[in-house]
Amino acid sequence: MTTISQSSFVGRERELKILQTEWESDQASMLILYGRRRVGKTRLVSHWIETTHPRALYWVAEPTSSKDQLRSFSQALLNFESSSPAPSDFSYSTWGTAFEQVARIAKYERFALILDEFTYLMMLESGIAGILQNAWDQHLQNANVFLVISGSHVGMMERGVLSYHAPLYGRATSRLMLQPLPFSKTRNFFPKYRADERVAVYAIFGGVPAYWKKFKPEQSLDKNIREKLLSDANLLQDEPRLLLQDFVSEIHNYAAILRAIAQGYRTPKEIASASGLPDKHISMYISTLVGTGFIERRLPVTEREASRQGRHHITDPYLRFYYRFLSRRQSQLAMGVDDQTLEEIKKHLVDFIGTHTWEELCREWLLRSSGHKVVPFLPDQVGSIWNREAQIDVAGVNFMDKTLILGECKWDRHPIDKDVLTKLIEKTGSVLPPDGKWKVYYLGFARSGWTEDAILFAKGINADITSGERWQAAGMLLRTLQQVDDELDLWTV
Repeated sequence: MTTISQSSFVGRERELKILQTEWESDQASMLILYGRRRVGKTRLVSHWIETTHPRALYWVAEPTSSKDQLRSFSQALLNFESSSPAPSDFSYSTWGTAFEQVARIAKYERFALILDEFTYLMMLESGIAGILQNAWDQHLQNANVFLVISGSHVGMMERGVLSYHAPLYGRATSRLMLQPLPFSKTRNFFPKYRADERVAVYAIFGGVPAYWKKFKPEQSLDKNIREKLLSDANLLQDEPRLLLQDFVSEIHNYAAILRAIAQGYRTPKEIASASGLPDKHISMYISTLVGTGFIERRLPVTEREASRQGRHHITDPYLRFYYRFLSRRQSQLAMGVDDQTLEEIKKHLVDFIGTHTWEELCREWLLRSSGHKVVPFLPDQVGSIWNREAQIDVAGVNFMDKTLILGECKWDRHPIDKDVLTKLIEKTGSVLPPDGKWKVYYLGFARSGWTEDAILFAKGINADITSGERWQAAGMLLRTLQQVDDELDLWTV
């Protein structure tokens, strides 16, 4: 049985409950666990093993030959059963035989088998999913087994394990796509950091705990950035290549696209021009990157899928930060010349956070607030709105109820005056969906709060004095960074 040393573990209460529920089932169960590299899949399972102490075997596949992996797995099974080590040349003859042995181990007593990095096996042994499906149908589904299949290649897991045409389709009793940790958990990792400093960390790393652990919570943000991101010995410099090579073999064209998007180019035509790639190939490259989950095509929440208003965004915060600030400075960083890069980061990080992370956190706030009756409307979709006439940072829409939420986000270091709010209201007619009469609620998010005039203005917004041809105002709510931080912490499990 694999033992992994106990260390601090934050969050994941829901995910741990899913593991425990599957373990306590009185029938054979199969959990498909997947998510991007470093998101914490292995740590989740190891923590569950450490705290629950199930009868379990954790085995991780490696990118070697199928024969070598079968030998490794066979010896792990034998070592689990036997008090003496397996002979170095021991191996079951086939994967099917090895899985039959798993069924025998689980015949009388509950047994958890975790197959980590299963996508390596799928690449090495093309029929492994079919072999496992046959073993499940013939043996494992009648055994007292809890099987966890885990993988980092999200697209391959979805196509080869979860899709309708995959051999294992319909066998799993649960599926869990492990998401990055929410922003609120930065409080646990960086208890001495101010809220705006934790937002900066989240802007750099997103919710990937393996990255958070690179920073020392007792050190200043500047010092952490210099030591952990700009040092020539920094392993994170190689992380984008490692992330991409799981999906593509020639990464330079994809890196050029990511760099273009990170610099603010959003449409295929703009991306092709900025990256220098041929227009005729750009759609293929973008489609591949969308398949990885590292970028996505976003639409205004008031538009349908066929809209031509789509814009591409990098969804992975570290890739977004790397291709904005670090990718073009590799030669300088390799020579230990990091002052210029640090100054550029400090100069532009405010705009970077305001454009990306702060807006994303405010959208998260709106999503989570819906269950706490902080806003009067329950949106079906949350995102943003843009067209030729207006840009709305945060928007929520409910087409059935004809309700719309419009929000403005500011990351300035000073309190925001009411002119920002009046301009937000002025945009209403430009962003309304085309049909019907709408009720509109307004939100204002400001890092450093609002002036007294802005607060008084917000209190006076109501349907009697604020309306348009097809809309009526239902009120306005203002929030500061501290309030958003506190409420996200309160609302997040």
